[in-house]
Amino acid sequence: MLSKRPTAAQTVQQSLTMAYRGLLKVRYTPEQLVDVTVQPILFTLMFTYLFGGAISGNVQNYLPIIIPGILAQSILTGAITIGVQLREDMDKGVFDRFRSLPIARIAPLAGALLADTIRYALVTILTFTMGYIMGYRPVAGLGGVAVVSALVICFAWCVSWIFALAGVIGRSAASVQGISMMILFPLTFLSNAFVPVNTLPSGLRWFVQYNPVSHLVTAIRELLNQKVIGTDFWLTIVGGAVILLVFIPLTVRTYMRKA
Repeated sequence: MLSKRPTAAQTVQQSLTMAYRGLLKVRYTPEQLVDVTVQPILFTLMFTYLFGGAISGNVQNYLPIIIPGILAQSILTGAITIGVQLREDMDKGVFDRFRSLPIARIAPLAGALLADTIRYALVTILTFTMGYIMGYRPVAGLGGVAVVSALVICFAWCVSWIFALAGVIGRSAASVQGISMMILFPLTFLSNAFVPVNTLPSGLRWFVQYNPVSHLVTAIRELLNQKVIGTDFWLTIVGGAVILLVFIPLTVRTYMRKA
C-alpha cells in the first residue's frame, strides 16, 4: 500500500524537526561554530587595526566603515557551511536513511537551511558586540541594528541556496568548500567592504560598483550611520529575491533527483 504524501503542514513540521536535528549536531560537535564565532572577532580586530589608520586616519573613524563590511563578509562566509554539511550527510548515507522514513523528501534540505539561520544570527550578534566594545555607536540605534540584522540574515539565507546547490552537485565536501570559496572570495574582497571604491583601478572599480555585496554593505552603512533606507537597501532585497527565484528550483530539482 502506498504511503500518503505529507501535507503542507506536515512538511513544515518535519522541516522544523530536521532543523532541530541540525542544531543538536552542534551540541556534540561545537567546533562547527568556529567560523561564525572566532572569525567575526578575529577579522574585526585584525582589519580595524590593520587598515584603520591608513584609510581613515584612526580606528574610531574607520569603525563605521569596517563593521558593516565585516558583518557582510562574515555572514556570507558562514553561508558556505550549508553546502559542505549537505555533501557530508549525503556521502555518509544519512539522506538514504531519511528516504526510508515516512517524511517529505524536501524536509532534510529545508531543515538544514533553516538551522543555518541560527549561525547567521550568531555572526550578527558577535560582530555588533565587538564593534560596541571597540567604540562603535550606530546613529540609527537599536532599531537600526535590528533592521540591519534582519536584512543581512535574510540575504545570507538567500545566498545559502547557491551553496546548497554546490553541496548537492559536488563530488566531495572538500570540492564543495573549494568551489564555494572561489565564488565567495571575489564577491567579498572585491567589494567596498574594506576600502573606498574611488581608490581602486577603473576596471576593478566597475566590478565593485555592481557587486551585490557592495550593495549590501552600502545599505548597512547608510542605515546604521545615516538612518537612511536608500536605493542599495532595495537593490539588496531584489537581489536576494532573484537568487531565490533562480536557485530554489535548481537546488530542489537536483536534490530530489539525488537524495
